[in-house]
Amino acid sequence: MADPRLIVALDVPTRSDAEAVVERLGDSVGFYKVGLQLLASDGMAMARDLKRRGRQVFLDWKLHDIGATVEKAAAAIAASGAADLLTVHAEPQVMRAAVRGRAGAGYMRILGVTVLTSLTDEDVKDLGYGLGVEALVERRVRQAVDAGLDGVVVSPHEAGMVRRIAGKGFLVVTPGVRPAWARADDQARALTPGQAIAAGASHLVVGRPITAANDARGAAERITEEMDGALGVLA
Repeated sequence: MADPRLIVALDVPTRSDAEAVVERLGDSVGFYKVGLQLLASDGMAMARDLKRRGRQVFLDWKLHDIGATVEKAAAAIAASGAADLLTVHAEPQVMRAAVRGRAGAGYMRILGVTVLTSLTDEDVKDLGYGLGVEALVERRVRQAVDAGLDGVVVSPHEAGMVRRIAGKGFLVVTPGVRPAWARADDQARALTPGQAIAAGASHLVVGRPITAANDARGAAERITEEMDGALGVLA
């Protein structure tokens, strides 16, 4: 059976491209991320179809707007039944609104996006924050817990801190995961799958190391084996 901790990112331009990835992976993967690139073409239909086929779906849409708008959007997505996980920006008003919108559809879990994994301390300073990455992530994790979120998205480097703050029942979803045999690409704060699980991650989001591999299924299976070999903390 596919390891539910591994989420493969369908960061491709069209639904046909996404279908090709799913076909290549077969039963080795059961959880997929539908992000903004696929949303711009046929992402919602793809998400519904994945659910009909028994897959889990992570809608990484990073909702960010006034509270009323986020609440209505979260309610519509929850009612669609197309998402197991949904991301919003980890700002208090946004997170509280998403939780209100999700009411009555508790199976859809909401994650707060803390600091994008492509950002460094210098990038965060350029954005006008008086905090470094780690301090900003910590503040947003505590705000996510207070808002009633189910988990957060952080780099693997902050996974242990999140686990200490929020405990075992909190989801710690980590992009920026790169096996030792893969390129770092644009990830500034990456760790290997084993390191991420050992640090406290509950789920790993992996894209190009799998989807761009000549043997995508083999790459997914190698990552799963590495996760199995790591001593992690189950959420």
